[in-house]
Amino acid sequence: MKETAGTLLYRTSDGSIEILLVHASGNYNKKSAWSIPKGLPEPGEELEEAARRETLEETGVVAGILRSIGFIDYTKSKKRVYGFIGEAPVDAKPYNASWEVDQACFHELSRAKEIIHHDQLELIERLESILSS
Repeated sequence: MKETAGTLLYRTSDGSIEILLVHASGNYNKKSAWSIPKGLPEPGEELEEAARRETLEETGVVAGILRSIGFIDYTKSKKRVYGFIGEAPVDAKPYNASWEVDQACFHELSRAKEIIHHDQLELIERLESILSS
């Protein structure tokens, strides 16, 4: 099983929760769902380190304190995604920092739930549960 790691960085704006998401580049991805910034760990790299690196590489945002929220398995492919949540830096200004993404930006929580890859929706629901407790 392929294992990846990514972040769910969030912020509050005008009383609403927003989540940092990326959209994959390429003509074949024009209608594809959005995703959390994520990627494969390099040899010997811890999952949280990989999540931080991928977030920086894809969005230009440096993640602060992170908390593991476990993993989800994709339903159609043999892929496992480990999620780490944390507050986005106050001055975060995401941009598409890699050829792998054509957009990197914050989306209001309800919108993020509509556009995220359906298998990753569970990660957002875990974030919601943590924030509401």
